[in-house]
Amino acid sequence: MHRTLLKSALALLGALSLVLGGNLASAQTQVLKISHQFPGGTIDEGDFRDRLVRKFAAEVEKRSKGALKFEIYPNSSLMKTNAQFSAMRKGALDMSLFPIPYAGGEVPELNIGLMPGIVTSYEQGAKWKNAEVGKVLTELLTEKGIVIVSWIWQAGGVASRTAPLVNPDDAKGMKVRGGSKEMDLMLKAAGASVLSLPSNELYAAMQTGAMDAAMTSSTSLMSFRLEEVSKHLTSGRGKAYWFMLEPLLMAKSVFDALPKDQQALILQVGGEMEKFGTEAAKQDDKLVADAYLKAGAKVYDLDDKAIAKWRALARDAAWTDYAAKSPACARILQLAEKTL
Repeated sequence: MHRTLLKSALALLGALSLVLGGNLASAQTQVLKISHQFPGGTIDEGDFRDRLVRKFAAEVEKRSKGALKFEIYPNSSLMKTNAQFSAMRKGALDMSLFPIPYAGGEVPELNIGLMPGIVTSYEQGAKWKNAEVGKVLTELLTEKGIVIVSWIWQAGGVASRTAPLVNPDDAKGMKVRGGSKEMDLMLKAAGASVLSLPSNELYAAMQTGAMDAAMTSSTSLMSFRLEEVSKHLTSGRGKAYWFMLEPLLMAKSVFDALPKDQQALILQVGGEMEKFGTEAAKQDDKLVADAYLKAGAKVYDLDDKAIAKWRALARDAAWTDYAAKSPACARILQLAEKTL
């Protein structure tokens, strides 16, 4: 009888230790969800923005010894693209690699992230993080409940169905997706009609003829297979007036709830990802031209003269409108111009 009771007690202690141990491990491990609109792949293959998120997640998990883990939801599979920013502000989404001007309707100042002609090279874009314009944007997002984890810039180009769109004169009468209100204002000034669509809806619009041309990042021009429905490409390689800020963002409420060492780790790894992002974006600027040529499309590159025409149009139409929105917008534009 005594032996039976002893065995039962030991078994109970073992079971309790397993339960308690499991609960302890669960308490020590936090799972964060990362959502984005881009096609999913692997850490080594696919859209570089998805790969960047996976590299970030793997490195943070490794260095935190498993205290932080991540679930990644590509192709807007967790929530719709435009809902992600406000979801982070409310703490309903942990992280997203998010095209910042998509939040321009909610926070007008963020339209600076796709202001035509304000950034024309990766080197210039890289200056923003530590320049005064970057500090002001960081403060603004912090006030809105968002932390910038990685600064990612991407050049873009134009895919068109029937006629090339290289110079402003080409835009007259075309139905074009610009990607931000400011880009749309420039296109309207050039005589185009504009459409507002997220990247993952461009293929269908081009296929049906609802849209004649789409301005988007080099990676999206490939990832969303627009070469299948396009006959012309204006490349972003070398020179571009279309540069989008697509940072990796985190909900401030989630970030603030983490221990200080984990906060530092996230920002450290996020900073390290910026080099990969820039190199991959530059590579895609070249690859997109090859992909479109292979598909039978004609490819055009922008020269200084074309860039100057688009910038002059943008300055009168888009920059002026943006600066007039508020003193904050005017200040951000002024600080951005200092990096030119």
